[in-house]
Amino acid sequence: MTTVTRRLDAHPTAPPAAPRRGYGRAWAAAPGNALYLAVLSLPLAIVAMGVAWSVFGLGIGSLVLVIGVPILVGSLYVARGFAEAERALLRMTDHPPIAAPDWRRGTRAGGRWARLTQPLRNAHYWMALLSALLVRPIVAIVGFAFALIWIVLALGGPTYWFWSPFTENGSAEKVWVPWAVQHIFGGIDPNPDPHRWASMLYLVVGLVFLATLPLVLRGLVRLHGSVAAALVGRWESDDLAAQVVGLDASLGAAARAEDEGLRRLERDLHDGPQQRLVRLQMDLAALERRAADGDAEAVAALAQESRGHAQAALDELRALAGGVAPPLLQDRGLAEAIAALAAASPLPVHASVGPDVAPALSPEAARNLYFVVAELLTNVAKHAGARSAAVAAMRDGDEVRLTVQDDGHGGAEPRSGGGLEGLARRVQGMRGTLHLDSPVGGPTIVTVEVPVSA
Repeated sequence: MTTVTRRLDAHPTAPPAAPRRGYGRAWAAAPGNALYLAVLSLPLAIVAMGVAWSVFGLGIGSLVLVIGVPILVGSLYVARGFAEAERALLRMTDHPPIAAPDWRRGTRAGGRWARLTQPLRNAHYWMALLSALLVRPIVAIVGFAFALIWIVLALGGPTYWFWSPFTENGSAEKVWVPWAVQHIFGGIDPNPDPHRWASMLYLVVGLVFLATLPLVLRGLVRLHGSVAAALVGRWESDDLAAQVVGLDASLGAAARAEDEGLRRLERDLHDGPQQRLVRLQMDLAALERRAADGDAEAVAALAQESRGHAQAALDELRALAGGVAPPLLQDRGLAEAIAALAAASPLPVHASVGPDVAPALSPEAARNLYFVVAELLTNVAKHAGARSAAVAAMRDGDEVRLTVQDDGHGGAEPRSGGGLEGLARRVQGMRGTLHLDSPVGGPTIVTVEVPVSA
């Protein structure tokens, strides 16, 4: 698939919704959560802390030298690398994926030095550095300690009866088991068989820890994920900044498309009606001279020719006016206007427009979509070598999707300054997307998606 343009504001606005949280799902995710908490998280945090402190400290210590700033920037890149590793490791757990932050914020300034120091102006890098230097080691130690305690007791408690004979009798059966039996089961003497009582107590405690193990592991993973999302995840300000950039790009594309349309209209007026009117003026001047000479036949011939030029100029003006604001679109709506385009095409065109499409579009969006269909059908008739085409428009949630498909030879490619590029700018001006799928041999499918604007 060849993508002509894409929505510039199409950035993730929120992490995907978390899956349903059932006890069975908690058990299914327990191995991955345990691997992350008890094996991988703490070593990564320790390595991140050691490397980040070393590079950051070297950069701070050498700030008086020219090389200090690049080293400090390097420590921020190191922190970013460990932040990405943390987000990647969290994917093996059942925590919802954490959207990537906008690491490119602050890149508008030009110049080599500005590009070099861009991380210094991006708060995400500093939060990643804070996470690597201080926060992540603390969270990793807490998660490792609780996860290890729960895993050991959940596995070791129910199996105490099996592995305890292979160890020396410790304080369990000599100290805390007799004390626990006497206080829990008052009056019972555990001394005749302390191993049996120890096995029973360990079994009860172990079953409690085993039953709560997946929930505790999930809670610890949530702690890790919440901290990671706050420090190295995407912020709402990233989405707002991306929307502003997308709107700026859309406005720029709309302005360029409007400028191109005005230039084309000026060119068409100059090459068409203006030339007709100049010729008409010359014919009227000649008609005036012939009338003064009394040549009736010449006057009649010139009058007939002048009327033909006037009619041609009128027809061209009507056609140009239809290109600015098609009367059928204004009077009958988008569905009828597209059906008229299909009927006027030299190829058989099947048009299908959903009844909920027109109410979902503003008049400006409907007019732009009409011109997109008109130009696409013109391209099909001129360049595709097709025998038929189809136009379909439907509303899909908060978007209107338009598809134009033909059975031609395919192989269409967008070219700089070509018609597809102009269409792409027109669609981008509506904050939409235009995709071209045109393999060699066909078919060619152009899909336009624009947001609901009604």
